[in-house]
Amino acid sequence: MIPIVTPTEMSAIDAAAPVPTDVLVARAGAEVAIAARRMLGGTYGRRVLVATGKGNNGADGRVAASVLARWGVRCGVATPPGALELVVAAHGRSCAPWDLVIDAAYGTGLRGPWGADQAPQVPVLAVDIPSGIDALTGADHGCWPAAATVTFGALKPGLLLPPGTTAAGEVQVAPIGLDATSAAAWLMTDADADAVLPTLPPSTYKWRRAVRVIAGSPQMRGAGHLVCAGAQQAGAGMVVISSPGLAAASVSRPTETVARNLRPGRWAAAALDGIDRFDAAVIGPGIGVDPTSAAQMAAFIESCPVPLVVDADALAAVAEHPDCLRARTAATVLTPHDGEFTRLTGAAPAADRFGSVRQAAADLGAVVLAKGPTTLVASPVRPDASTRPAAVLAVTAGTARLATAGSGDVLSGVIAASLSGDAADPETLLSLVAAAAHWHGRTASCEAAGPAAALVPLLAAAQVDLLEAARIELARSQPDRRRP
Repeated sequence: MIPIVTPTEMSAIDAAAPVPTDVLVARAGAEVAIAARRMLGGTYGRRVLVATGKGNNGADGRVAASVLARWGVRCGVATPPGALELVVAAHGRSCAPWDLVIDAAYGTGLRGPWGADQAPQVPVLAVDIPSGIDALTGADHGCWPAAATVTFGALKPGLLLPPGTTAAGEVQVAPIGLDATSAAAWLMTDADADAVLPTLPPSTYKWRRAVRVIAGSPQMRGAGHLVCAGAQQAGAGMVVISSPGLAAASVSRPTETVARNLRPGRWAAAALDGIDRFDAAVIGPGIGVDPTSAAQMAAFIESCPVPLVVDADALAAVAEHPDCLRARTAATVLTPHDGEFTRLTGAAPAADRFGSVRQAAADLGAVVLAKGPTTLVASPVRPDASTRPAAVLAVTAGTARLATAGSGDVLSGVIAASLSGDAADPETLLSLVAAAAHWHGRTASCEAAGPAAALVPLLAAAQVDLLEAARIELARSQPDRRRP
């Protein structure tokens, strides 16, 4: 996984570096120069403007300019005010005076505007983070949007949170000799997800990975169907569904799913019957938010003895009956979008989204998967004998294509199917949940989606169909991994 650190944490990592600052600057500047050469497509005859401030960020830029000059690039170096004036003046010319602008003006040290109201007419390469983007929150106080960013040692939250993620362009983490293993937040990659997700041992059988689903209602029959389909495609050998108020014959479900009756009214006890046979359960999608349904969902959550994914309407039930989480002994995963997060916690996610989701997990005593352009998965448990915050894993595999009705239902099924391993261990649980979210997110961009896929939304049923192809692509990230 790729470490993610706050500006404060990065300062501590810099201070603890085993080599002098000038060595780190030389390495960072060289990495910037290499990235610039790649963007320029060569060096001979190329022209570059480098905006350099007073701190280490500016020093990185000056080293990059020196390296590029040795390679034959004509470099102009200017202070931030001077670079701004040159960029504004260049807009009156018919031909841009540079092929590339390197933003080494301020980096993570700036938390406000610096006058970058007019962007250069040529691509921008940002050093560490686009100047004007808050490294903690991703807030844009005025920046030159970058085509690419070279950051050092670790990612910063502002590179992963909008609008910072868009302003940063393609991000490269350059290793320059900094030790970021103390990070409390990490970005999941394809290889990470593939290494964590369960595989099918030769001795498996259908009840080895069984998922119980309580979802759907007479008004929302499709929600339960999508949960079941997601769970089955993600590897569940047996899926059993009940929809409150629907006879088994009327429950919408995939052909292979078993349905059980669940009469309206006080149905929680009946839904818990035989629950010990299952490895995980899902509750919430499409059930409804009337007081009776909320009370029954809360009763099921409180007494369910297996790992449980709480989604959609069940999140509203938790908000109304928060005590239902406190009695739980098995793993609990809450999957709110921002509106549900606000109802659960009493406040919208803060600008420091990583910190806000981490705090919610601690307060609720459950893993919290906060959906968004960057999905954050937070553990309620701190590492043993450590003063570090509890871990947060970031998932960026999804795209806006997944913003369709039923997408969250599919995700809930995928998570539940993935919890058939040792979900009792907090670290394993966190990794499994994030890996499931990453897998689901990859359906938006996997090769099977086709070259024009990015142009259209991806319906939930299509996400189910693409899970197999997405899983194969995850496996390709580790071609030498031996599978049973």
